[in-house]
Amino acid sequence: MDFADQRRAYRKGALSDEAMALDPLKMLVDWLHEARESGEPEGTAMALATIDPDGGPSVRYVLCKGVTDRGIRFFTNLDSRKGIALAHEARAAATFWWAGSERAARVRGTTVALPREEVDAYFASRPRGSRIGAWASDQSRPIESREALEAQAARIEAGFSDEEPTDAPERWGGWELVAEEIELWQGRDDRLHDRLHFTRTETDWTAERLQP
Repeated sequence: MDFADQRRAYRKGALSDEAMALDPLKMLVDWLHEARESGEPEGTAMALATIDPDGGPSVRYVLCKGVTDRGIRFFTNLDSRKGIALAHEARAAATFWWAGSERAARVRGTTVALPREEVDAYFASRPRGSRIGAWASDQSRPIESREALEAQAARIEAGFSDEEPTDAPERWGGWELVAEEIELWQGRDDRLHDRLHFTRTETDWTAERLQP
């Protein structure tokens, strides 16, 4: 099927030259807040790209769980494909897309494992079902059926019948993608999109406007 004729005009926003003087991580926080307030169904979802041990690329969606003055944070199973990839190669990249506001943001840098106390603190804040799921799932490993997966989760939940699973499993952790480059993208009419590219220096950020 040919999608060559599928196109739309982007007219919902702009990025002025003055925005190049701003902190891109603070702008990212603002965009995340605006996405949530505007009703984006998964405003914190980001496509995380990693490099497998064999050198091949791999990408999947995860949820951003925080933005600091260094970068963005996320959590997952350490034995998953992305966990194994990050243990092998710490460099990674992430892309956000907000269709409602016709915006995107790209972050590129190096991941750093979060301290165990921060992992456990976040894990304890999750809904009980999500905590049970993390204990039950050998993420990225094959399983024979949906029924087998649900039975596995039921066994784990039964084991926690008298207590709450507040500490994360040892195989579950978090990372901070320390941003070295950030690009903020705003769709514009006639494909003359705004692209502001920020590069971290020792003390601040430098910025330039890229052609679309």
